[in-house]
Order: sequence, then structure tokens, then C-alpha cells
Amino acid sequence: MSSIQPLTYIFLAAASFVAGSMNAVAGGGTLLTFPALLGAGIGPVVANATSTLSLVPGSIAGAYGFRSELPALARTVKLFAVPAFLGGFVGAKLMLWGGDSLLYKLVPWLILGASMLFILQGPLSRMLASRAGETKSDEAAFEALHKKGLFAAAFIFVVAIYGGYFGAGMGILTLAALGLAGFSNIHQMNGLKNIFAASINVVATITFIAAGRIDWVIALIMGTGAVLGALCGARVALKVGPARVRQTVIAIGFGISAVIFWQQYHH
Repeated sequence: MSSIQPLTYIFLAAASFVAGSMNAVAGGGTLLTFPALLGAGIGPVVANATSTLSLVPGSIAGAYGFRSELPALARTVKLFAVPAFLGGFVGAKLMLWGGDSLLYKLVPWLILGASMLFILQGPLSRMLASRAGETKSDEAAFEALHKKGLFAAAFIFVVAIYGGYFGAGMGILTLAALGLAGFSNIHQMNGLKNIFAASINVVATITFIAAGRIDWVIALIMGTGAVLGALCGARVALKVGPARVRQTVIAIGFGISAVIFWQQYHH
């Protein structure tokens, strides 16, 4: 699908490498990979679809890795995964239906919103750390969440629509919601978040593949770069420190949204 220059492939590989390092330490890699694809001349829909595909292996692995932290796993997966699948499908369909023109108009707002959500990651992490204290299991919080039933599923469904449509900052929204619901064990919260993200990314990716909106060459290049970045580049990111990485991600997000706003309203 792509017809770009070899140097651009190198640029995208480098961007995904850095994004993989960022995700390993502080998250927010999508705020780098998606604009990089736009800068390479890839249309917004294909860029978003290809970026979503690159998230699938990590989100599935993350969900599997936290499986031991989740009591009442079968009930929890049903509560989170089913509305996440449905919402992710609806969000992906809405993006395909709206096409490049609508998504391009929304891109600066989506990136700006994701950057603002990313600012909340630090305060949210500190709040959760102060509440956790010990690593007790939150059976009471799980039971309260299950008792809310349709209300909890409806909230998950709405957030999943955003996740299927764009998704940057979705994990921060999920952690904030779980914190407000009474959870304090960050490992269990991350387990739920990863089940949620894996469900959305899988169904959205299947929808994009069925619609033929994946650039497979770029997906392979960026997927490889992201894995290598997570394995190798994280050492550099760790030396810099998560706080500095977060600051960089936020600056990039605000800068990119400002540039796209200027491009849209200048013409």
C-alpha cells in the first residue's frame, strides 16, 4: 500500500524504536508513532489502523502477564472484554465510516486531549501509590464492580469506542476509573487495563484488516522497531528517567497538535 522513500522507512523505524522505549518506561508511544506516520504522508485512517496493529502483541502479552493478579478472572474478563470488544468494533467502524477528512479534522483535538490525559498520569500514579500501601487483593472492589453490572459495562463500552477510534490515553482513563471505583492494587488495575486494551486492539485490528486499511510493510517495520526499542532502548530511557520521558511526550503531543491546528486554520 505504501509508496514512500527508503529513508522514510528508516525514520519510521527510528520513531517506533523510541516509542517502544517510551512505552517501556512511561507510556505514550502512540503520541509519537501516529504523527510520524502522518508526517510520512500516510493518510490518517491507514496511519491509525497500522499503529493499532503494532499495539496488539504488547497488549495481549500484558494481559496474559497479569492473569495471576485477577481474582474472579472469568467474571472479570466477561465484564471487561465483552463491552470492550463491542465498543472497539463500533469505534473502528466509526473511524472507517468517517474517513480521512473527518479524522484529519479531529486529529489535533485527539492528540491534544491525549496529551492532557498524559499529564494526569503522574498525579494519578502518586494518588494510587499513596492509597495502595500494601498489595492486598481487592476482592471487595471487584465485587462492587461486578454488582454495578450494566453501569460498569456501559462505561467500559463508551471508553472502548474511543479506544477503537483512536485510543491514545485510553489506559490513563481506565486506571483513573478503576481508582475512583475503589481499587488500590496497581498490579490488579494494570491487569484489568491490559485485558481491556487487548480486547479493543484485537477487534479494532481485525476490523481494519477486513477493510484493507493496514499498511503491512510499515506495520512490520514499526512493529520490529517497537520491540527492539522496548528491549534495548529502555536502558537509555531509564537513564533519562520516567519524569523526563513524560515531559518529552507531553511537549511532543502539544507541539504536534499546535502544528496541525495551524495547518488546518491557516489555509
